[in-house]
Formats: sequence, structure tokens, C-alpha cells
Amino acid sequence: MMEQNELLVRETRSDKETEAFAGELAARVLPGTVICLDGDLGTGKTVFARGFARGLGITEPIVSPTFTILHGYEGGRLPLWHFDVYRIEEPEEMDEIGYEDCFYGDGVSLVEWASLVPEIIPEDAVRVTIRKDPEQGFDYRKITVKGFRGFAGEEEKAGKAEKG
Repeated sequence: MMEQNELLVRETRSDKETEAFAGELAARVLPGTVICLDGDLGTGKTVFARGFARGLGITEPIVSPTFTILHGYEGGRLPLWHFDVYRIEEPEEMDEIGYEDCFYGDGVSLVEWASLVPEIIPEDAVRVTIRKDPEQGFDYRKITVKGFRGFAGEEEKAGKAEKG
């Protein structure tokens, strides 16, 4: 299991690889996790979110909530609350949409552009940064994950073994 300060770095070379990596994380994520997703415009934050949703078993289309700020998806293993805070001018605007219910509930919150609202991000949030490098190719991404504490599958199995 990863310690909270450990880094996980993955290089991907297609949307499919990025989605697959995000799906691997989603399969192990624990309820109540907040994931901060940062990177420049066009780096693949929504591609990552789509793969993450698929990893949770969510099959409906995943689109960036750029203008609505929040999309909720409840058809998977855990509810997914997908935020895009790019257009938030004041952190108080997040209060109006009830972000605390999402952050501190039983689902997973993915927050695109989280670095714009540091005041509301929990200290134990997972940090995912996506960077492109045109010299490596158009679809190249370097994804850095810090603080991932998931592995629900292993913990669930251990808990069932203890009860059984």
C-alpha cells in the first residue's frame, strides 16, 4: 500500500492509456476521497475523469462540468462528484453548490483546477497533476499522483476474511 507522501508517476501515450490508468486508481479508491486534478488546458483532465468513472463502473457519458461546476454520477461502485472549478471566482461559490456534502460523503470527489480553490481542499486530498510534453508526442502525458491511499479491493477482501 502507498504511504500518503509517496509519488506514483505514469507516462501515457494515448487517451486509452490515460483512461486505463485512471480506471486502475478508481478500482482501488476508498469512499470519502477527494482527488485534486490539475494541469493546463487540454492536458487530459476530463480524459482522466472519464477513465476514473469507468473504473468505478459508471457507464453514462462523462463531460467536463465547465459551466455547471458539478456533475454527479451515481451508477457505479461509489458515487462520483466531478467538479470543474475553473470559473469559480470566490471559494464561497462552492458553498452554494454544497461541496461539503460531496467531499465528506460516501462518494469520491474529482476536482478539476483544484489549485484555484486551495482554501476548501482537505489536507489529505490526493493530488493528480497531468503534464504534456509535445517533444514526446501529441498524446503523451506524464501523470503524477501524490497521497493516494486507496486499495479498497484489498482492504475489502481482508475485512471479509476477518469476518468469515
